[in-house]
Amino acid sequence: MQLADYVEYDALGLAELVRKGETNARELADLALAALARVNPAIRAVVETWPEDVPALIDQAPAGAAFSGVPFLIKDAVLHMAGKACEYGSRMAAGLVAGEDSALMARFRAAGLVALGRTASPELALSPTTEPVFYGATRNPWDLSRSAGGSSGGAAAAVAAGVVPLAHANDGGGSIRIPAACCGLFGLKPTRGRVSTAPDSEDGLNGLGVELAVSRSVRDSAALLDAVQGHVPGDFHCLPAPLRPYRDEVGRDPGRLRIGFLPWGLGERKADPVVAAGVEAVARTLEDLGHEVEPASIDPGIGGEEFRLLNARIWAANAASWIDAFAAATGRPIDGSTLEEITLSYYRFGRTVTAVDLLDAFEARNRMARRFAAWFAGHDVLVMPTLPTLPYETGAYARSLEGLRDEDLLVQAFRFMPYTPLFNVTGQPAMSMPLVHDAASGLPVGIQFAAGLCREDVLLRLAGQLEQAMPWAGRRPPVWAGIGARP
Repeated sequence: MQLADYVEYDALGLAELVRKGETNARELADLALAALARVNPAIRAVVETWPEDVPALIDQAPAGAAFSGVPFLIKDAVLHMAGKACEYGSRMAAGLVAGEDSALMARFRAAGLVALGRTASPELALSPTTEPVFYGATRNPWDLSRSAGGSSGGAAAAVAAGVVPLAHANDGGGSIRIPAACCGLFGLKPTRGRVSTAPDSEDGLNGLGVELAVSRSVRDSAALLDAVQGHVPGDFHCLPAPLRPYRDEVGRDPGRLRIGFLPWGLGERKADPVVAAGVEAVARTLEDLGHEVEPASIDPGIGGEEFRLLNARIWAANAASWIDAFAAATGRPIDGSTLEEITLSYYRFGRTVTAVDLLDAFEARNRMARRFAAWFAGHDVLVMPTLPTLPYETGAYARSLEGLRDEDLLVQAFRFMPYTPLFNVTGQPAMSMPLVHDAASGLPVGIQFAAGLCREDVLLRLAGQLEQAMPWAGRRPPVWAGIGARP
């Protein structure tokens, strides 16, 4: 197989070639590393690779699994792999090595994926853009002056540039969907508790955090969810199993869905006209496909400042706990020599959050979740922007924080990404699809869809339909590993 051929396949397509004997895992790993060598100097998506481990990793991959032999990358945050560094994009955690696989890593291995390295994360995965001091800014393959999003920006940039067909990502406020929107990928955030965060937490980020991937095809994300979903003993949640494999939902007729849409988003910050126009174009397509589509009217039950504060309290309290643990493990000081200023702001604020403050945040989350559940009792899907703007310029987020005090710094993050955290708070599944591109800039526009709790099946049926009606998988960014790769 040539590199020019490798980059054209999704993960299931590569696995099928391995099963047929038309390629093998070693050849695919070599091609992925060759693709990385072509693009990583420009995008800085991957911070470490393990080429010396490839033979052992291939030997460990079970034959006949859904993704046997497929190259893969893991994010440098939350998930950990035995014997490999997990540094959370931070000088504070530099050199920390995992002693065991997390449960999700074990399931990735069982699915046949061959993990070749780690992708970039902002410090402690706390930012909607991936620009850590520790290893520099990750760039967007569509425009190197733009952010790849965050916090799974390294994963998204690597997949968008053709290094691997899918890569691990996680999402506590939009960190799957935001980089998917910025980099023109599919990103599914599963229902709260669908994918285990064992053994490190009973419920990631007090229920805000979930795990999966970014990909270049809907079916890859669906099949990966099949491979990794389900609780581990001791988990806080135990969700009902899906009625059928999620992979089987892709291509299945979604029926006539009741869909509400919010072209300008929800809350005080309104989406830019180019983004709102993209949502409206998708709404028209949904009508053409036979769905019942109407403007949505949702009262979230809490105000914008209360929403931002509940998120800031949960995030900051968790960040403070993580930082204390890293400092204890490394013996390093908690100051500007080990942490970025925004991270220190999280730490200072987090140390002031009381148990009562957290309970108030959980109560506000409960009110909001029940309001959304009531709306979804009469609707199947909500459509809105993933982000209020086109992919933002590198450095724009940092500039927006200048001169703000600690609490204001934290709520600013949720002004920057106002629409994705909604569904981390409610726990519902949500996905971003790159169904629209801006004609002037050529940049992707992420369109976000949400469904009721445990209704990933609804989203995947609709995603499969839209993937056919508004094709996007053939679009290629200017930084693409396949450019000039054919002899």
